[in-house]
Amino acid sequence: MTTPESKIKAKVKKLLKDHGVYWLMPVQNGMGAPALDFHCCHQGRYFGIETKAGNKRPTPRQEITMNDIRLAGGLAFLIVPVDPLSPQI
Repeated sequence: MTTPESKIKAKVKKLLKDHGVYWLMPVQNGMGAPALDFHCCHQGRYFGIETKAGNKRPTPRQEITMNDIRLAGGLAFLIVPVDPLSPQI
């Protein structure tokens, strides 16, 4: 079943592949450190990506994980769809 979020993830995968980014999507099973949807490395830089569809936002645990990545010197991104017909802030 294709979900709105899986469509976003497919686009992110293509973008990462097109730019030669090493990436992985860890499977969460409740053990170990929490993870975002994508963990990536490109040209020596580490970054994490969380994807959301619709008006969904990161969970508090995902926000903490994103902050921990930033505190460790990495980058963390939130990818959300943009409605081209709605005004942007």
